[in-house]
Amino acid sequence: MVTINIRRHEVLLLPESNRVLIRPFIPVDPQRVTAILARALALSEEEVGEILHDVHHEFESRHYDIEAVLSDHYAKVHPHVFTQRPISRARQLLIGAYFSGEYALESAALFNPSIVPHPDQSGIPEGGLRFIMSLRATGEGHISSIEFRMGQISPNGHIIFDSNSRFVNAPEIVPNPSYRKKSFIHKFHEMGFYNDYANAVLTPLENQFTREDLDKAVALVRNEYQPATYDLVRTLEVIQWLADSNYELRFSSRVDMSERIIFPVSPNESNGIEDARFVRFAEDDGSVIYYATYTAYNGRAILPQLLETEDFLNFRVLTLNGTAVQNKGMALFPRRIDGRYAMLSRQDDENLFIMFSDNPHFWSDPKILMRPAEAWESVKVGNCGSPIETDAGWLVITHGVGPMRKYCIGAALLDLHDPTKLIGRLRDPLLSAEGNEREGYVPNVVYSCGALVHDGMLVLPYAMSDKATAVVSIPLDEILAALKASNG
Repeated sequence: MVTINIRRHEVLLLPESNRVLIRPFIPVDPQRVTAILARALALSEEEVGEILHDVHHEFESRHYDIEAVLSDHYAKVHPHVFTQRPISRARQLLIGAYFSGEYALESAALFNPSIVPHPDQSGIPEGGLRFIMSLRATGEGHISSIEFRMGQISPNGHIIFDSNSRFVNAPEIVPNPSYRKKSFIHKFHEMGFYNDYANAVLTPLENQFTREDLDKAVALVRNEYQPATYDLVRTLEVIQWLADSNYELRFSSRVDMSERIIFPVSPNESNGIEDARFVRFAEDDGSVIYYATYTAYNGRAILPQLLETEDFLNFRVLTLNGTAVQNKGMALFPRRIDGRYAMLSRQDDENLFIMFSDNPHFWSDPKILMRPAEAWESVKVGNCGSPIETDAGWLVITHGVGPMRKYCIGAALLDLHDPTKLIGRLRDPLLSAEGNEREGYVPNVVYSCGALVHDGMLVLPYAMSDKATAVVSIPLDEILAALKASNG
């Protein structure tokens, strides 16, 4: 039996309920909106000034620019304002406050991490590495978002996190994002909505078009086909839904990494952005882009989505397409294999699959790679992030679910040139929840969304019972030796 030594680092990322974001809270019923506005408009300017002063006193120190947020929230309800009289700046801000509330992003949990090298390694000592860690933050109502932390692996292997900011910032949603026509058409065929109305909207558009272009095309078709049929209304609704599901985000470079929050934007992720698996992807021409697959959840259904970024400031959010875009746990390989993209997935909520594609946005024809084999993974098996390239093969960190729905972390090794071939897999868990790790939001769980190898060590961040996050380091040669021995 091969011994595997595990080094547990003395770092622990715990949820902090004082990290709060201001969210709009606008009643669905327009009569309630009008009633609140009426009470705000009935106040004297003196009363407005006093109440707004209290708002500033209580909340200003908790946010970078509270007035900008309140002003934005006022703009959201401005169409309901029923007076023609000028409204003072102070009253606008107070109205914005009436339709706002703080949300503690990570009050329930900070978990399911993935880790990638930072795109900027300047100033790092030889033998060290600057990294970015993504985390799933969960707050009230089990709504999940993506947070980030930055840190270093020192030359002696220590894990050091940069100081964590007290503030959080949502990105700007780019008002006129661009879309790829081919992706739209493919998704419509897949959804069964590519009819004469969809064709009338999309055909005049360029191969790359903007939201403004799309809105104009939708308006022309809506006006041309009258009276409106159910199929027309439904098709145009789906076009708008698809556009809302593909968007762009932009952070200011002045915003610290730990302050950047990707909070649900589109309707299909209204209840959460779950389990982002980031990977540093190197193209054949040497260019680098960071991808992340994640699960969008709207409270009823899940939808796998894709994030793209080169700098962790500008992000594109895209729907994934194809018959294989199902269930959770999609994880992209970090480079092409024989010219094709490769992805791990779990279509049936039980087995680990692999699939290949000429385009990272289109996936079909998955093949089973691993089935549950050991007692600790007898319920289901999946991945814990993207495969890691080694000289011995593709190292896949896995998770298995066993009795009492206990989650353990394991490992498998795939052939470097043909990753459909399984070289070996650990018979026993690499990590299991022990002691205090068993207690949390969801007990008896250890889980990860991505690791990396640096200086001969596997650096594996992992969540403990869906509550907090820790990090271990494991000698790569010991894992590989154990995997090769498991196939003996």
